[in-house]
Amino acid sequence: MPTRSFSSRKGDNGTILVAGGSRFYHGAPVLATMSALRSGADLVYTAVPRSIITAVRSFSPAIIALPLPDDKLTKGSTNRLIAMLPKNADSACLGMGMSLDPEALATLVTKLRQAGTKILLDASALIPQILKEISNSGIIVTPHIGEYKRLFGREPGSTKEEMISNVHNLAKEHGITIILKGSINIISDGEQIAVIKRSTPAMTVGGTGDVLSGLAAGLLAKMKPFEAAVVAIYINGIAGALAFQRTGLHMIATDLIDNLPMAMKQFDKISEIRK
Repeated sequence: MPTRSFSSRKGDNGTILVAGGSRFYHGAPVLATMSALRSGADLVYTAVPRSIITAVRSFSPAIIALPLPDDKLTKGSTNRLIAMLPKNADSACLGMGMSLDPEALATLVTKLRQAGTKILLDASALIPQILKEISNSGIIVTPHIGEYKRLFGREPGSTKEEMISNVHNLAKEHGITIILKGSINIISDGEQIAVIKRSTPAMTVGGTGDVLSGLAAGLLAKMKPFEAAVVAIYINGIAGALAFQRTGLHMIATDLIDNLPMAMKQFDKISEIRK
């Protein structure tokens, strides 16, 4: 885990952009935002359509919400978002609950990359049209099996060994980091491979992937993509296990967020302790 300097200032520990949401899905970017904040990031900017911004803002005073003019990600809303950002983001997670135009997504990814922002793509952003834009970028993609098939045009395999091989080969081919989510989570950047078993079947509830994306984006601000992906899966699993101890098979995604501090604090490191 990254070490936090005692003398650090606001922004030194990560500025994150979360972009997502639509008229029907206001919760997804909220979950990603709150988990990014709980990851230890200093600032999180949440870009959502204007139609849901009141609902998003009402969830927590910690949310800095940026209104997008359209209900879907268009080229116009992409340009508006880039202009609204108070400062360059260290990392961004895009796609949770989002309606989008593929060309607008490609434009947003390109502009963020040009600004030096590291990127994670999830949910609606996992479309085949984006592959050429992210080739050899190290960008993290976080598909479940269905999204994997949509993104890459093929099944990941039916056995653990097949899935590991396919994830590794496609990560290497495209120069990205892949998190294949499921009862076993397979992570590869084309060189390294990690396999982490899901901690509880209660984590099939909707929203846990959004929590993972925000957590990984928060870690990505100060870590390499493969490291951030592996640590996020691991920590998310610990939070899930803690939530399961309290709620059993009845957890909801916010239970994960509530347990992130307990899951993470055992790994916290602080340097330059004040005398």
